[in-house]
Amino acid sequence: MAHAIVNPDGLHDPVPFGYSHTAAVPAGAELVLVAGQYGSGPDGAVVSDDFAEQVKRTFDNIGVALAAHGLDLSDVAQLRTYVVDHDVSKLGPIAGAVREIWGRTPPTQTLVGVASLAAPDVLFEVEALAVRP
Repeated sequence: MAHAIVNPDGLHDPVPFGYSHTAAVPAGAELVLVAGQYGSGPDGAVVSDDFAEQVKRTFDNIGVALAAHGLDLSDVAQLRTYVVDHDVSKLGPIAGAVREIWGRTPPTQTLVGVASLAAPDVLFEVEALAVRP
């Protein structure tokens, strides 16, 4: 594995919320940075106004971006997540998608609630940092 995910004793279990506390990247590993992706099709248009559908498509798009570098979602060590008008009801679709992809070892993740993103119909955006050993 290119990176190690650790959730130390003494901190709450973050996995049900869709993230881990720490990720260690070994010296000499190559980092692949993925710019903010959102729930768009190949033409750049948002595929749905449904938040959960945008979440799913966003992670699919990150997978496509990583594949261009010979990587996949299992190589992701960190996510930065931006949610328009964030409230607790949006945690379910996010955590569910993360659990589906990463199971019990999700990457680290910071969620930031924002007033808006690049276009009015974009509700969710994610940056990713992946690691190649």
